[in-house]
Amino acid sequence: MSLPGGAREPVDPDAGRALRAPVPLVRGRLDVLAVIAAGGGLGALARWGLALAVPHRTGAFPVSTLVTNLVGSLLLGALMVVVTDVRPGSRYLRPFAGVGVLGGFTTFSTATGDVHAMADAGRLPLAALYLLLSVVGGLLAVAVGLAAARRLVRRRPAGARS
Repeated sequence: MSLPGGAREPVDPDAGRALRAPVPLVRGRLDVLAVIAAGGGLGALARWGLALAVPHRTGAFPVSTLVTNLVGSLLLGALMVVVTDVRPGSRYLRPFAGVGVLGGFTTFSTATGDVHAMADAGRLPLAALYLLLSVVGGLLAVAVGLAAARRLVRRRPAGARS
């Protein structure tokens, strides 16, 4: 279906149909919402555990948040290879692992709050370094995850990719 100006409606890659108003989007997709919620809970618990294991004071360098976001970015890159090349037809893998687990695990909003807290504490160079490491490091981690997963997928025998 076309939108005003000739634009096409966005297509949900998991359902293979056009995205429409929120109510029809939910109808018939409660199973997907349930796996997203379950994954989000698991990801948030993992993030909380890492924050407890590696705590930091307000205004100090937030190592646990940086590690969380870099690991999550790496895993997201690898996951994209899995959902496009290894298990492209899986209805629940991307919503569960990508949106749910990794969405609940990564916390770039907390990273932004950490930058603000470091700046408020007068640690502007540290805040800038942290921001740079978070953004550039996250992009690099995605690239490494993609490359590593592609390399692993190429090594697997053709019959093992189902």
